[in-house]
Amino acid sequence: MASIGHIVARTPSGEVLSRAQQRAMLVPDCLVEARRIANTVISGWHGRRKRGIGENFWQFRPYSEGESLSRIDWRRSARDDHTYVRDREWEAAHTIWLWADLSPSMMYKSTLGAVSKESRALVLMLALAEILARSGERIGCPGVMEPVSARNAAERLATAIMLSSLAEGLPETGMIRNASDLVLIGDFLDPADKVMERLAPLARRGFRGHMVEIADPAEEVFPYAGRTEFTDPETGEKLTAGRAEILQEDYQRAYLARRDSLGSSLRHLGWTFIPHRTDRPASEALVAVHMYLSGMPGRATHGGLL
Repeated sequence: MASIGHIVARTPSGEVLSRAQQRAMLVPDCLVEARRIANTVISGWHGRRKRGIGENFWQFRPYSEGESLSRIDWRRSARDDHTYVRDREWEAAHTIWLWADLSPSMMYKSTLGAVSKESRALVLMLALAEILARSGERIGCPGVMEPVSARNAAERLATAIMLSSLAEGLPETGMIRNASDLVLIGDFLDPADKVMERLAPLARRGFRGHMVEIADPAEEVFPYAGRTEFTDPETGEKLTAGRAEILQEDYQRAYLARRDSLGSSLRHLGWTFIPHRTDRPASEALVAVHMYLSGMPGRATHGGLL
């Protein structure tokens, strides 16, 4: 049977620089794709803008009884028989930390997927940085880039990734001092209870969390048949199945049970969970995350948003 997927061999510790260079070569293409997707998603969308304390004009609205008379815009009110209040735009920037897990398992790509999980995670992280930066938010990446509020935040994040190294697994968050939003992007294939051991303390510290689970289609449907050799990308251990098709039902049951357990535990913490497959448009996951960050939750599906 022809190979359904492949991984890039794990880099020996003595070749870390070579591995970093390979990732650095991938980042510019991911940034270009991220900007294309961000431009598509944000077209005609005002993002996270809302009424509040600030200097910039937001909108006129009818005066409500009990409001301070000092807020009335008399010039606008003189145009007709109604009294109007001049609202300003909320300008208090929020800090959002973005993280992509680039463990060896993220380098997988099957013939069913459009891109590798690593590439999709980088594109989503950079596209989200692009959209949030345009909304005036502060963007950071734990251990890689301190929060910045700048229109070129996505480009600065891409440069920081190229010059540093995103650690594998979940990020260290000791440098995050105040309550913030934390967006985690990865495949999260560890047992759900082990993942939650790391995340529960973050919720207790007041973080609002949003997890995007990246999956290759082959990881869900298990399209293998006949004699098949499976390799663990993290440890290199191998398993050979004489008739792989007889494992499909048990595998799918276990895979979805792990996902359901993880999603349920995250929602119990008040976090959001968005499964996303690499055969679906990246914009679906991007829209879902952005809506949650904006306080407009939608219904998440395996593809992103319904």
